[in-house]
Amino acid sequence: MCLRLVMLFLCLSQTQLAEVWVQQQTDDWYSVVPQHHEESNGGDSNAYRTLRSSSGHTRVSRAVLGGGLSITTLPDNMTRVVEDSGKYYTWRIFGPEDQRTENLWIDMNDVRHGQVRVHGILSNSYKQAVRVALSFDFPFYGHYLRQITIATGGFIFTGDITHRMLTTTQYIAPLMANFDPSYSKESTVQYLDNGEVFVVQWEHVRIPGKESVGGFTFQVALYKTGTITFSYRDIPLSVDVISSAEHPVKAGLSDAFMVMSPSSQSADLPRQMIYEYHRVEIDVTKITNYSAVEFTPLPTCLLHDSCELCLSASQTSGCSWCHVLQRCSDGMDRHRQEWLDYACAEESQGATFPDVKTDSSTKSVGFANTGLIAGLASALVLLLALILVSLYISYHPSAVSPLYLIQRRKSYWPSLKFQKQESGYTEVEGGGHEKDSIVEAGPC
Repeated sequence: MCLRLVMLFLCLSQTQLAEVWVQQQTDDWYSVVPQHHEESNGGDSNAYRTLRSSSGHTRVSRAVLGGGLSITTLPDNMTRVVEDSGKYYTWRIFGPEDQRTENLWIDMNDVRHGQVRVHGILSNSYKQAVRVALSFDFPFYGHYLRQITIATGGFIFTGDITHRMLTTTQYIAPLMANFDPSYSKESTVQYLDNGEVFVVQWEHVRIPGKESVGGFTFQVALYKTGTITFSYRDIPLSVDVISSAEHPVKAGLSDAFMVMSPSSQSADLPRQMIYEYHRVEIDVTKITNYSAVEFTPLPTCLLHDSCELCLSASQTSGCSWCHVLQRCSDGMDRHRQEWLDYACAEESQGATFPDVKTDSSTKSVGFANTGLIAGLASALVLLLALILVSLYISYHPSAVSPLYLIQRRKSYWPSLKFQKQESGYTEVEGGGHEKDSIVEAGPC
């Protein structure tokens, strides 16, 4: 009897632990829905305040599973998690005393910036994300995006494949945390797009369990030039004390590439792996009221559209040209799978300047032909000169100049041997011994 009670207790304990684990996993997951028509232009969004958070209320559960997707980080020697990256972005943090902080803040109430949309679902739900199309090509890590995913948790997901673990990588996060816009009627998630800049603002959003401290108000702006800005107005709680137990807490940028890897269960069913190849982490202690961060994009290998620029551009380094794809890359970008499929990595190992090499070869051949022609011309001129001298000596054997040449010969000049005949000298093979029949060329 005692044994049965112990077994029953263990089973119940394991069941409870499993439920807790499932709940924790669910809390980490985001529900992703496509762009929805339930948007308002800054008006009252109470009609949509029916989705409540897990803090005692129900919420929508429309998770995108993402198949056999798994996320990992490259080894330390390949992952560049740095404080002041010089590879993709440079950035500056501005405090309350900097005028730049005020200039970077975009007033959503100013109609000159464009039409503001208050998203009904995002403003009234917890751990929800919605895909939104951009009106312009936004360059992110050298890739051009036309669609992003706005999440209630204070960040934008930039990946092509949405999944429940949106917080892991491929994000633009002004302040990622466990925000619950559904808690208060004042909480909204709004955005605008005027063709030059796309702005998302989380306004008066609160953290479950910390509602009494007040709401957070901050925004992110994506400029057509690739510049990214984070601006903060109301930060009622020090970010470094916000718990990350139910949601990651971070600020910065991240990107990753997706590759197919063999499955451990079946070789015929490869699984998708997302590798984070770069991350920018902002010191969250610098995030205060009236602070801002400005990111400036740097040129990437993907910018170059020719082999010459790819291999010789001074603004980028580590670039290789793939002739099959006609693409410049360092192999660490979202096109990684194609780079591997078309063996661009092997091709890049012997990468040279093919066009430049062809030009050099052509020039070398040209120089060789020119030298050959010049040598032949010089030989002909010299031969003609010798013939004229020989004729002159033959017809004027007693002249002073020929005798002078004969008498002033020097040993270091090459000997030209002739045989004396009736009318002059002719060239002979072999070594004659007649001293008077040898004519040596003198100095010019």
